[in-house]
Amino acid sequence: MVTTHNLGFPRIGVQRELKFALESYWKGQSALSDLKTLGAGLRQQHWADQAPLDWAPVGDFSFYDQVLDMSFTLGNLPERVRDFHGDSLDNYFRVARGRSAQTTENHAGCCGGVAAGEMTKWFDTNYHYIVPEFTTTTEFKLDASRLLEQLAEARAQGVKAKPVIIGPVTYLAIGKSKDGSNRLALLERLLPVYAELLETLAGEGVEWVQIDEPILVTELDADWQHAFKIAYHHLKATKLKLLLATYFGQLQENAYLAANLPVAGLHVDAINDRDGVQLLINLLSPHKVLSLGVINGRNIWKTDLYATLDWLEPLAQQLGQRLWIAPSCSLLHVPVDLASEQKLDAEILSWLAFARQKLVELQVLAQALNAGRDAVREALLANQAALSARRASPRVNNPAVKLAVSKITSDLGRRESPYSQRAPKQAALLQLPQFPTTTIGSFPQTPEIRHARSEFKAGRLDLASYQAAMRQEIERAVREQEALGLDVLVHGEAERNDMVEYFGEQLEGYAFSQFGWVQSYGSRCVKPPILFGDISRPRAMTVEWITYAQSLTSKPMKGMLTGPVTILNWSFVRDDQPRSESCRQLALAIREEVLDLERAGVRVIQIDEAALREGLPLRRAQWKNYLDWAVESFRITANGVRDETQIHTHMCYSEFNDIIASIAEMDADVITIETSRSDMELLDAFDDFSYPNEIGPGVYDIHSPNIPSEQHMVELMKKAAARVPAERLWVNPDCGLKTRQWPEVIPALTHMVAAAKTLRAELA
Repeated sequence: MVTTHNLGFPRIGVQRELKFALESYWKGQSALSDLKTLGAGLRQQHWADQAPLDWAPVGDFSFYDQVLDMSFTLGNLPERVRDFHGDSLDNYFRVARGRSAQTTENHAGCCGGVAAGEMTKWFDTNYHYIVPEFTTTTEFKLDASRLLEQLAEARAQGVKAKPVIIGPVTYLAIGKSKDGSNRLALLERLLPVYAELLETLAGEGVEWVQIDEPILVTELDADWQHAFKIAYHHLKATKLKLLLATYFGQLQENAYLAANLPVAGLHVDAINDRDGVQLLINLLSPHKVLSLGVINGRNIWKTDLYATLDWLEPLAQQLGQRLWIAPSCSLLHVPVDLASEQKLDAEILSWLAFARQKLVELQVLAQALNAGRDAVREALLANQAALSARRASPRVNNPAVKLAVSKITSDLGRRESPYSQRAPKQAALLQLPQFPTTTIGSFPQTPEIRHARSEFKAGRLDLASYQAAMRQEIERAVREQEALGLDVLVHGEAERNDMVEYFGEQLEGYAFSQFGWVQSYGSRCVKPPILFGDISRPRAMTVEWITYAQSLTSKPMKGMLTGPVTILNWSFVRDDQPRSESCRQLALAIREEVLDLERAGVRVIQIDEAALREGLPLRRAQWKNYLDWAVESFRITANGVRDETQIHTHMCYSEFNDIIASIAEMDADVITIETSRSDMELLDAFDDFSYPNEIGPGVYDIHSPNIPSEQHMVELMKKAAARVPAERLWVNPDCGLKTRQWPEVIPALTHMVAAAKTLRAELA
């Protein structure tokens, strides 16, 4: 009999209950007990959703981030929060976002909060984790309370529980040394705590533990490979069974290493590594379980059940009881339930599967393998009909779009002149001071904005009234920026619900869910649009709003666009053609918008590529192909303008030091990046690489409610000026300000403008 299990379930709730509970608590509008009760209720529902499985995950639920959970389980707390004596969950939030509930901080006498933990992308996903911090003096001490509490809850509900933890090698690999020390040197101190955790779980009668080691799908040098051998030989004495889980990629040269680690079972991502499965079977000892991730845990298209069974059935004959099946990775990366969708186009709806539907698909596969295909004949036929309808749908393929892509040449991505010749023309036109100040694009999405949008979408507010409300908010943003003394303004993006969804709604080839939310970080949820067909732009998307904003001020106004690579990487993308093809289609569509903005007199245009690095393959050997078409797509989008038009781009919360040459090849006149949480660490790339254009290293961490001081910003910019010539530096926040509130934004930007004036006086 084939065994079914799941690696993790979405934690936010069908209606984003966790998001709203977190934000209510942080604002002081509800009690910590209310938040904990809500969390327990969500866990109970999630286990009920997974009841048909043979094993359900426990410990995958998190109030903010599973990596931060592991740091607290291991007692690896940053020194700046170790003296906090309140509830551990409040201390947890202080690491995550700089502070917990304001009432808690006041009670603790810590009104200013602390520096939030650094945040970066979880492998090649749009999920952000809190980076573990290490020094040579880091010590570890077990606190298994969170996991044990959830285990007790699950057992009380009758759940056949499989605790989930992050493995020791991956935990060290994804963390950062704060003093330049070798992270692997900490393995000797870390392993006894892992062993203690496993023994604690064994003492509770746990049979299986899922131990996630996704770092195994990356290229590992000899030291990291050896670390795996040391770690799992140290842990092999445990009385319980370890299921070592890898996902997001291929084991390749690490297959022999993974197959021979002393664990009871191995999970591999068969969506990404199907070709490597038979080799792995040959390598595994005959007593080990092999778990195959056969349902895509990162996209929302229905699984081809017939094709999957054609592949799985011989393997089931070969492996027998040793075969487990599951989604490829945690379902954290997909929405919860398709049944909530009442407005999504019925045809497109029939092609999709969210988390709950994916678990149903898993059960169908298991029943077919265990009892024969006739046992699930109706389900298989319905699945095949939906897939056939999708392939035959005329809405998917547009010959005119495919023809336009086929005519792309290198000239389309080339500016008229190099940066050295463009820069003086732009300077003469814009007349900006040294250390010019700007923001990244969005301003707070106030309750008034959200109310007007919801009323308009519900049909209770007519178009003219909605547009008038948005113009009023745009004028407010412009006036606030003028009063602050910013140099290059933005219109504030009041009319935009999301930087990707807003554009997708106006492009052919996209569809939209009502409740297709996924967690990006903490309480931040995004609703990725569904890219199902060929992409085209029927009409201008932003020109009217930007030109209205420009009419309100004599200062330069940035046109704000999202770039093709980010739109691609932050969408659920069709799986029936290469991603590069879809990206070029997006590039041509956004290029039309860029040219329309320029024709309307907009002289500064920002094309955000926040997710450029996010799509980077996990293996360096595959980087060049991706970067070639990603950079080409940006250049197609941006480089049709005249020399005098200044092109900006923005990237946030991505480690891109190792792709800095490709970023330079994008040839944007100005790039703005996140650097405040990392204390300008991302600028280390400029020690060895002479970046040719202008750069704005972020000095205001907008993901924390803390308000940075003028002096702090000055110090950060001086670090930047030690690497980049002062005449090519801009002063700006890390990212857009839509998630912040005006009472936070105004003082922070006041300090930022003052910092720029200080820099002009001291470094001119």
